[in-house]
Amino acid sequence: MAFHRAAFRSARFLRSISVTFRAHGITCSEYNKECVSCWFSTSHSRSVCFYGSPTEAVRDIPDGSTLLVGGFGLCGIPENLINGLLKTGVKQLTAVSNNAGVDNFGLGLLLKTKQIKRMISSYVGENMEFERQYLSGELEVELTPQGTLAERIRAGGAGIPAFFTPTGYGTLIQEGGSPIKYNKDGSVAISSKKREVQEFDGRHYVMEKAITGDYALIKAWKCDKAGNLVFRKSARNFNQPMCKAAKVTIVEVEEIVDIGSFAAEDIHVPSIYVDRLVKGTKYEKRIEKRIVQSSQEDEQVVKDSDKTRERIIRRAALEFRDGMYANLGIGIPMLASNYISPEITVNLQSENGILGLGPYPTESEVDPELINAGKETVTVYPGAAYFSSDESFAMIRGGHIDLSMLGAMQVSKYGDLANWMIPGKMVKGMGGAMDLVSSAGTKVVVTMEHSAKGGKHKILEKCTLPLTGKQCVDRIITEKAVFDVDKEKGLTLIEIWEGLTVNDIRACTGTDFEVSPSLKPMQQI
Repeated sequence: MAFHRAAFRSARFLRSISVTFRAHGITCSEYNKECVSCWFSTSHSRSVCFYGSPTEAVRDIPDGSTLLVGGFGLCGIPENLINGLLKTGVKQLTAVSNNAGVDNFGLGLLLKTKQIKRMISSYVGENMEFERQYLSGELEVELTPQGTLAERIRAGGAGIPAFFTPTGYGTLIQEGGSPIKYNKDGSVAISSKKREVQEFDGRHYVMEKAITGDYALIKAWKCDKAGNLVFRKSARNFNQPMCKAAKVTIVEVEEIVDIGSFAAEDIHVPSIYVDRLVKGTKYEKRIEKRIVQSSQEDEQVVKDSDKTRERIIRRAALEFRDGMYANLGIGIPMLASNYISPEITVNLQSENGILGLGPYPTESEVDPELINAGKETVTVYPGAAYFSSDESFAMIRGGHIDLSMLGAMQVSKYGDLANWMIPGKMVKGMGGAMDLVSSAGTKVVVTMEHSAKGGKHKILEKCTLPLTGKQCVDRIITEKAVFDVDKEKGLTLIEIWEGLTVNDIRACTGTDFEVSPSLKPMQQI
């Protein structure tokens, strides 16, 4: 009886799929596309089609499609599939991706050919063409906090239409008005809409809608012939949640292996989420920021040439505690990790999907699939873990990170933070910063120079630039002073650099502050 039931089910499954065999391939009726081969699973009525070239795998993507494009910086990007889109010439695309590569690689190539109409991203970064097109009104850009972007994609793949997050409350993300498209004269043509807000347990949360795509373009390391995927190191990033959030998921891999080559528990994305597969023919795997360990001589040159920066770094390093989980921003915060005492253990988390960051690599250790959130080459310590971007920001928003250290353009008296854009002039994007300062259980420390160029105040009564977070900063460290921040009482000066007076600090600070009765000289590790 069991045999007859199984035979009936298999026959019914096979009838549900129409497959035409041809001399040079198989046409799968689900997509009406010719592919090199199809593999079927009796657990569902979908097939995984293997294509002979990346161009063929993307050839039927029509103008106006929404694409989810995996990768972080240049790490784990589907470079062969992107090159395929260059050949097909598809236009008016909406690309959902953390960033847009660089000027001459990754999605930057599609920006250059004007094939993208709108970007939904968290970070513009060093892509000058991306920034130029946005500010000149040639490109629509919906800037979204990195963790919110990852969660919107994850929710889309999970069938959840919307959710509430603390990220972005009190900023342009929640209030609306963030420029999506500029006119040529610099005025705003399209701006973001105001988000719904709800209060839960005394905290405010912003409603965000899920993101789904018509197609997902994914880069994995390996797949088996059933369509199961495995990623390598930090190349998992946005690729993993994007696999699940598109109508058609197209994956390029470096290697195709036989079924059974992966242990079932080692599979990162099961075949149910995969529709098309192609083996990439060429991988450049460019590295945005190739950083290697410097010699002692090189380090001394840097130290001697930048006393101000060094002073902030050595004070910031005193914030680390044994057993702490910390996320360090680009620049001074990350450099502070070089001064962690060997007597303590600090677990460094990187929002692109690493826990257990180690030092910069030697030349022989450089790996294009092992980078930090600053796109710099790194290593990891024994016991480290890799995970996807949505998992990473679950750690961050969920309060599992003890310390978040980041830079700033401005900080207000009551702890408001601004560090992601100067409207109409400079737009780098918020990246993961809005998420990193959104958890009530995480200590937020800002490291920055006390004043901007020309002596302009950076510590103010009220920020004049768009906010990254509202009343989120707990401590400010500059080359001149250290302040504690109380969300109701304001600033208290707790440390001052030797040779300076309280009046000196008042003269270069754009707001009033209290002075701690136990004021002491600024500490250095």
